Amino acid sequence: MDESKDLPKDFIKLKSEKLSVDEVSELVISPCCGAVSLFIGTTRNNFEGKKVTHLEYEAYTSMAETEIKKICRDARQKWPSVKHIAVHHRLGVVPITEASVIIAVSSPHRAESLEAVMYCINTLKACVPIWKKEIYEDEYSWKENKECLWANSEK
Repeated sequence: MDESKDLPKDFIKLKSEKLSVDEVSELVISPCCGAVSLFIGTTRNNFEGKKVTHLEYEAYTSMAETEIKKICRDARQKWPSVKHIAVHHRLGVVPITEASVIIAVSSPHRAESLEAVMYCINTLKACVPIWKKEIYEDEYSWKENKECLWANSEK
């Protein structure tokens, strides 16, 4: 592949369909990179002793996409060798064991891609307007991310 055609790209998608680890990881593969790091956040079946039946996500889509683009830009400033970044987040109902979010980052070496993936997920949870509702057997609860900057500033 001609490296001039392999310019750094960001792949951002918010969708209600099931997320694909293969699709997301393939987006970031580059012939000049020896590392692809992934974070996959899945729905677990419990929270603090309660049985979780599924999650539901809502987002302010245009603002969420803008914030994710900023996260990608900031990651590239912190780790200039990062090549491609993909952030896919599911909206709507997410059953147990399925992915809510998949983040993939490619770089020439593993340290940068691993650090960038961690930065991306932590910053996404802190800054991006995506809301999670946990559905239990008899009730539900809107969940606040502990990292969420705007929610914590009001307390």
